[in-house]
Amino acid sequence: MKYASKLVRVNKDPGYGSHISPVYLTSTFVFENAQIGAKRFAGEDPGFMYSRLGNPNVRELEEKMAALEFGEDCLAFSSGMAAITGCLLGILQAGDHIIAHTSLYGATYAFLAKTIKKFGVDVTFVAFKTGEEVEPYITAKTKAIYFETPSNPMLSLVDMESIAAIAKQKRILTIVDNTFLSPYLQNPIQHGIDIVVHSATKYLSGHGYLIGGLVISSKDIIEPMRKEVQKNMGANLSPMDAWLLCQGIRTLHIRMDRSQHNAQILAERLEKHEAIEQVFFPGLSNFEDNYIMEKQMKGPGAMISFVLRRGYEAGVKLMNSVKLSTLAVSLGDVGTLIQHPASMTHAIIPKEEREKAGILDGLVRLSVGIEDVEDIWNDLEIGLK
Repeated sequence: MKYASKLVRVNKDPGYGSHISPVYLTSTFVFENAQIGAKRFAGEDPGFMYSRLGNPNVRELEEKMAALEFGEDCLAFSSGMAAITGCLLGILQAGDHIIAHTSLYGATYAFLAKTIKKFGVDVTFVAFKTGEEVEPYITAKTKAIYFETPSNPMLSLVDMESIAAIAKQKRILTIVDNTFLSPYLQNPIQHGIDIVVHSATKYLSGHGYLIGGLVISSKDIIEPMRKEVQKNMGANLSPMDAWLLCQGIRTLHIRMDRSQHNAQILAERLEKHEAIEQVFFPGLSNFEDNYIMEKQMKGPGAMISFVLRRGYEAGVKLMNSVKLSTLAVSLGDVGTLIQHPASMTHAIIPKEEREKAGILDGLVRLSVGIEDVEDIWNDLEIGLK
């Protein structure tokens, strides 16, 4: 099938003639006899035991996402951060070293900069685009390289094939957060990446009504993570949220096409506005990472970041002036969302560190929705005035 058809049609047969799978709102599952119960706990029978350990709705989502990201298996978590932390705790141990990009989602940065160090893991933050820029920081203890492409919120790109080539030579795992583009516009595993993580809260859901996270990789990476990390952490996705995600994914391509069409128009107009110093959007002809986009992305996405000339106060004023755009964190919703990283999502990062990553006080992040593009523009234009 073509990819759009896969989004709609890759589903498990729910049985009983139901067009859409029912929601399995149950905490536990009944065993026909003690022998079957013993086989399930021993991993010899694929049936379900307890919804923290597996559920039909969650499994349907996992199988769907493994297919859409061209991985062998998927593990669903209760949030994007649970997926990221669960993934890292699943592959790292005391004494290991990880290289992480400097431009990351605020909570991911905080986990790597503070929390994981408590477990004896060493972290080096590096601004990189290619494997050659990463290689000098690799040590004998380096276990993984972690990055986002496009990054949050600067939309800088990393050449995945270049990173994967160096990492495979050194037997290092590569992890990419693919939240900003979704599997519809980018598939890291097809470019040599080992592990893909998603905040399913964003484009995969698309409607702002759930929190979820996903890790996609090979079976030999996912299965130990399922048994040793998620089982004991208890950060499992609920059946209802898994069901909602399966429905959201069916319209992913339509939503993404409309959103990135709107984003292209808005970025080109914002670039010419006198109140704006710089616009970051992969679809602009002068975007510095265009050559990388052409190698690995099927479209520019629908995220725009721009820097206001008058800094922090201008950012706050714009937030308080828009009416149609929703002032809220998160992204990937059908409605346009706007936020000011320096005072919101990235406020946890010290100013000096933010500015090293290019996150200036006047930076604004816009998640473009599917409304009429002229309405979005009128709202922004009035706010900028």
